Amino acid sequence: MDHVTLACAVLPLTAVLYGLRVLGRRRDRAAAEHRAAALRADPYRAAADRRWAEDDTQAAAARLLLDGLATVDHRANLGLTASGADPARSAGHPLPDALLTALRRRTVPATLGRIEFRDTAFRAAREEFHTAWRSGLPRSGRGRGCFTAAWVLLFAGETSFTVAALFGSAPRGPVQWAAAAATGFALFAQLAWINGYGRQDVPAAGSEPRAEGRARTALHPALVELASRDPQSRDRLRASRRRDRGRRPRGRSAPSAPGT
Repeated sequence: MDHVTLACAVLPLTAVLYGLRVLGRRRDRAAAEHRAAALRADPYRAAADRRWAEDDTQAAAARLLLDGLATVDHRANLGLTASGADPARSAGHPLPDALLTALRRRTVPATLGRIEFRDTAFRAAREEFHTAWRSGLPRSGRGRGCFTAAWVLLFAGETSFTVAALFGSAPRGPVQWAAAAATGFALFAQLAWINGYGRQDVPAAGSEPRAEGRARTALHPALVELASRDPQSRDRLRASRRRDRGRRPRGRSAPSAPGT
């Protein structure tokens, strides 16, 4: 095959492959930015994936304690204050409000562990909250496997054809040598691109993927504030989460309350 004709075919195809790679990276970066913004907007979202002692349920309970809507006694039982028992009061967020409602359904104080594992209405409210915001998030991995496979197949087919054509005949004259050199450079660039194709680009500073990671790993502000203001209540709250996972009933639900 004529080297000039080969170069005219390979160079535009190289540009197409590079453009597809850039579009894929921009798509993943936009998805990461969207997720990071959603997590920063509401710390309860980020806390959902943390370990149980620092998750969104624990943060919701800490918020109720800080706002004076609930207390935790030396037996690690959560109970309502006078303000918390007032139906007109709310915590101002769906998760603490769901926990507050669960406490109001009970006739006596109960541990956070019992509410977490036995109150189906609270679990349903928590799941509904997280499902609602997660359903609107773009996922960077959606369709990535098919996109990558198509990119690699196109690259492999183009490389095989180009190498065979490039070495099928020797260039003649400076024009063909220049065309062969340009084709070889394009192949070398494609090899470099495919070597790093599956790697996520994360700039050293100010990257949204790293911002997303920080949002997920940061401790919820309510837990930080409770540990600073009242370490004893923080320790009691941790004990409250560990106790009564369906073994010993501390706190009886009101007979009319469903799901407890």
